[in-house]
Amino acid sequence: MSALGELSPAERHRVVAAGFTAEVAATTDWSAPSPVPEWSARDVVAHLVDWFPTFLAAGGVNLPAVTTDDPEQAWAHHAASVQALLDGDDADRDFTHPYVGTSPLRAAVDRFYTADVFMHTWDLAQAGGRRPDLDPGFATELRDGLSSMEEVLRSSGQYGPAYAVPDDADPVVALAAFIGRDPSFVD
Repeated sequence: MSALGELSPAERHRVVAAGFTAEVAATTDWSAPSPVPEWSARDVVAHLVDWFPTFLAAGGVNLPAVTTDDPEQAWAHHAASVQALLDGDDADRDFTHPYVGTSPLRAAVDRFYTADVFMHTWDLAQAGGRRPDLDPGFATELRDGLSSMEEVLRSSGQYGPAYAVPDDADPVVALAAFIGRDPSFVD
């Protein structure tokens, strides 16, 4: 297991969100294309800020609304709200989502959201012409987990076709390629 994989859900989010925050701070062109077709750097941030509150609300959990279009401010507000949720007393309560069932709230945040932030860190960095410093062990863990449900992922429309990479590819590049990102987007 990777060092990141050994952390609690609250600590893992803190570390992953900090990595994404560093990419937000390094972004100078919010209209730059990302490796996600049709998405700019701004859209990568908007995706994370927009989809997760809706996911939580479906299970009766409400995050404070983000009231700005500024990507840096929106991300900072959103990330702090998610962290407060994970650090709060309700993190161990059951969370029931109509499509994914019941699990502890912290586990649902970790599985569906923190992993998404980790993967989208690649996208935001790439939009800025950078390779992000992501935990290769955690990338391997995510890829292995996603591989076990590849048919469901591909049919969801949320992931593009996988790109082929050599067997000895960097684990972060292999994860990005698996979720449909062109590993040569930035060379």
